[in-house]
Amino acid sequence: MIMITLGYYPFSNSALSASLPRDNSAFVSTRVDWKETSEAHVFKADLPGLKKEEVKVEIEDDRVIRISSERNVEKEDKNDQWHRVERSSGKFVRKFRLPENAKMDQVKASMENGVLTVTVPKEEIKKPEVKSIEISG
Repeated sequence: MIMITLGYYPFSNSALSASLPRDNSAFVSTRVDWKETSEAHVFKADLPGLKKEEVKVEIEDDRVIRISSERNVEKEDKNDQWHRVERSSGKFVRKFRLPENAKMDQVKASMENGVLTVTVPKEEIKKPEVKSIEISG
């Protein structure tokens, strides 16, 4: 816990910078929503501050969607005096194994206002053909 009294900083810039936790957990464990509609599996991830060029969406092992990115730590200047560090940095990777009905060759991804949307269309579920058998006797 860091205690700062108004107008007085009981440690130097380097001590403050060293004592502030660089908690990367918020970015590293980026939350992803996955919903299934009648037409597709839809993934949404909040990635504020990232450009689409900094995000990768890949397919692994035929049925695994892999979403990854990295946010670098801001460069520190010796003369900077940090008062609070809450923005997270680091790498994250999220993987999701999709069911057999996913059309992995038609995956689409878009990014708007820091929200990544990955859409994986679904194959139509074929209804089993029913053939009536006449019962004799």
